[in-house]
Amino acid sequence: MGRVFCIVGKSSSGKDTIYKELLQNPSLHLKQIVPYTTRPIRAGEQEGVEYYFSTVETMDYLQKENRIIECRSYDTVYGPWYYFMAKDSQIDLEKNDYLVIGTLESYTKIRDYFGNDRVVPVYIDLDDGERLSRALEREKKQSQPRYEEMCRRYIADARDFSQDNLDKAGITVKFDNHDLKTCLDGVIAYIMTYQE
Repeated sequence: MGRVFCIVGKSSSGKDTIYKELLQNPSLHLKQIVPYTTRPIRAGEQEGVEYYFSTVETMDYLQKENRIIECRSYDTVYGPWYYFMAKDSQIDLEKNDYLVIGTLESYTKIRDYFGNDRVVPVYIDLDDGERLSRALEREKKQSQPRYEEMCRRYIADARDFSQDNLDKAGITVKFDNHDLKTCLDGVIAYIMTYQE
C-alpha cells in the first residue's frame, strides 16, 4: 500500500532541503508530487521541479473539473498567491510512496482526501530565531527581495503552527532541524517504519 509522506513546518525550517535529500535517497523509493502555485517563480526554481507555476485561470478550470485535492491561498503584499495539489497522472498509490511539502491545512486536506492510513505527517521544527536568520539570508539572494512578504509569513507561522493547531491535526512527532544530518537520519528511520 502506497503512502503520501507530507513534510510540514514553518517557513525557513529547512523543509525544502530535507525534501530534496529524501527524494534522492534510493532506499526510500519516494516519488515526487509536484504541486502548483500562482506565485512568481523564485531565483533558482524551475518549472515542474519545485512547482508547476500556474495562472489563476488554470486553477479555476481544474477546480471546475473537480481535480483540486487541496488548495490554500495567502494574502500577500502582492495580492493573493495560491498553492494547490491537483489530481493528475503523477499519483498512483497502488504502486508508489510519495513525498510532498505542505502546510498543516494542506496536510489535513490531503489526509482527508486519501485517508488516515495513506497520509503520514513529517513535522520539521526549528527555533524561531534561527528560522528568521535563515529567511533573511535566503531573501537577500533574490533578485527582487520581498522582505515584507518574508515578515508576513514569519508572523503568520506563529498562528498557523500553534500547539493547538498541531494537536487538531494529530501531529505528535517532531523532528528538530538544528542539525541537518541528525534530523535527516531521524526522518529516514521514521519513514522506513512505514515501508516495512
